Amino acid sequence: MTDTPSAAAAAAGDRPGPAALGPARPIGSVLVANRGEIARRVFRTARETGRSTVAVYSDADAPAPHAAEADAAVRLPGSAPADTYLRADLLVDAALRAGADAVHPGYGFLSENADFAQAVIDAGLVWIGPPPQAVAAMGSKIEAKRLMAAAGVPVLAEQDPADLTEADLPVLVKASAGGGGRGMRVVRSLAELPGELEAARAEAASAFGDPTVFCEPYLPTGHHIEVQVLADRHGTVWAVGERECSIQRRHQKVIEEAPSPLVERLPQMRAELFEASRRAALAVGYVGAGTVEFLADDSGRFFFLEMNTRLQVEHPVTECTTGLDLVHWQLLIAEGAALPPEPPARTGHAIEARLYAEDPAAGWQPQSGTLHRIRIPGVAAEFAVPAGQGLRLDSGVADGSEVGIHYDPMLAKVIACAPSRAEAAAMLARALARAELHGPATNRELLVRVVRHPAFLAGETDTAFLDRHGPDVLAEPLADKDAVRLSALAAALAEAAGRRAAAPVQRGLPPGWRNVPSQPQRTLYTGPDGELSVGYRHTRAGLDAESHPGVELLRAAPDQVVLAVAGVRRSFAVARHGRQVYVDSALGPVVLAAVDRFPDPEAQTEPGSLLAPMPGTVVRLAVRPGEPVTAGQPLLWLEAMKMQHRIDAPTDGVLTELLVEVGRQVEAGARLGVVRTPELPDTSTSSKGQP
Repeated sequence: MTDTPSAAAAAAGDRPGPAALGPARPIGSVLVANRGEIARRVFRTARETGRSTVAVYSDADAPAPHAAEADAAVRLPGSAPADTYLRADLLVDAALRAGADAVHPGYGFLSENADFAQAVIDAGLVWIGPPPQAVAAMGSKIEAKRLMAAAGVPVLAEQDPADLTEADLPVLVKASAGGGGRGMRVVRSLAELPGELEAARAEAASAFGDPTVFCEPYLPTGHHIEVQVLADRHGTVWAVGERECSIQRRHQKVIEEAPSPLVERLPQMRAELFEASRRAALAVGYVGAGTVEFLADDSGRFFFLEMNTRLQVEHPVTECTTGLDLVHWQLLIAEGAALPPEPPARTGHAIEARLYAEDPAAGWQPQSGTLHRIRIPGVAAEFAVPAGQGLRLDSGVADGSEVGIHYDPMLAKVIACAPSRAEAAAMLARALARAELHGPATNRELLVRVVRHPAFLAGETDTAFLDRHGPDVLAEPLADKDAVRLSALAAALAEAAGRRAAAPVQRGLPPGWRNVPSQPQRTLYTGPDGELSVGYRHTRAGLDAESHPGVELLRAAPDQVVLAVAGVRRSFAVARHGRQVYVDSALGPVVLAAVDRFPDPEAQTEPGSLLAPMPGTVVRLAVRPGEPVTAGQPLLWLEAMKMQHRIDAPTDGVLTELLVEVGRQVEAGARLGVVRTPELPDTSTSSKGQP
């Protein structure tokens, strides 16, 4: 759709619109006021279009790929977001010192902060985004809803937390200034409301610097549909295409796709969504790339949720189905270029999976540590649309990256582009299943099972998908028990081959070979289901393995073992990092832990101990030592990766010790306290040390 400048101005009312951005001019150097994957994504387009790049990095991000690959990089002292990526003054100063012409905000952090946008413009820099007034209008979800209702866009009613009654429940508490699931809580009883409001405000303040929250009716099932818009300074507004982002955990998107299966079933819905999205953009005098988000039901009714005045995490699926480079258009629009009258046509289907360092079966607990290896097979393009069909990878990490506690735990986005939805799903599932991911636990298994699930393939992708099918079930290992045992055998054979290769004498002998019959070689591992004892012997007739009689050893090297099982050849890639052993094969990835032959008695944990499931900061305490507790009762909250994580009592008992206080930083596995049950003797003493 094309609107004349006068029509756009009339729709926008008194809003300043493009004039508030200042004069358009060419951009020669871009600073990305962000980190990780989105910084690298913007850098790729900037380089390809002849522009230089400037990175900013916190102390925690000093070795990060985005800091290394920019033409220039400026340090932001500290590691916490509040000290670094949320400091508008430091970001503007970095751009000026590095000689940048423009600032791209990425997503998250200050990308939807009107004051930051204005500070960039006031410093004489080009802001690659919408006018600050549009950011402010949509940055407050409370005001945005009122504005959209006035523009004729369907909205859900806003509710004041102070006026809620039982009849209004359930409700969703939302952060007014941000998104990404932070500051969001579902409240099903009035008794829960005060605590959930406090938690939501704390999360919102930490992530966005604004603790304001509001409530709206909570719809337990629905479809999260969003429309990508592009608007230039000359009054043209494109509704480029819709995406479905209904597969979510903790109100954060996990899998996104274009086009939406729901909209494909209800073709009249697309025109209505596009018209509502254009109305939303025109109502605030929008310029640049943005996304209008809606909640829809199965009949096609939809309601405005929010407008993200920035590039979305899931923008690659739109790029892969339209051929557009949305970052390039952001740069061109910021320079004053005009959009063509109509957007390009959509072709094919694209599905994106967000690979997170987290454990879905343990309440989505974020994971940290060294990412030793990340390899996705079959990648055809990085940060770009593959030619024809294929896999795209957008990642902020590389082999050896440290996954810390300060930032979002997303490692990468894997995007499959294909002529049909079924082909895209199959391509994506295979790539994730065969990926080599050595380091912190990830949600890989869940992603594979979701895109292979019959309900997903049938397009049954509402927001209750994960709850309905069970995160713990979806996150089960891809390798079955027999595959785990076979992988453990391969790991033991690779370990023996490594010892033989390092032997000072007779290294040419087969590993484990004996001239006379002997007891089996034995290696102990801990696997998905507990301890695994691997026993085998090398005989004149070949390999004699306890777990798999008749298996043939075709090749054994420290990093690869090839076996023949019932005449079927299987290859296993083996890598060891510390005590962790990673075995990758077509049977599914297997992670093992080598068992110490002589465990340290000091490492034993006292019965009843509460252990930190992740590194983080203690932000709230709910009980005091000596108080009785019941199983599942909240005891304290840890903040990690910009979200709060509740630590519950594991059983009924008494909290006999509390070893932390608010503000204390703890490492994963640190003792937080002790819950004593009647069956356990109280061994606490006043002289006990800290964890």
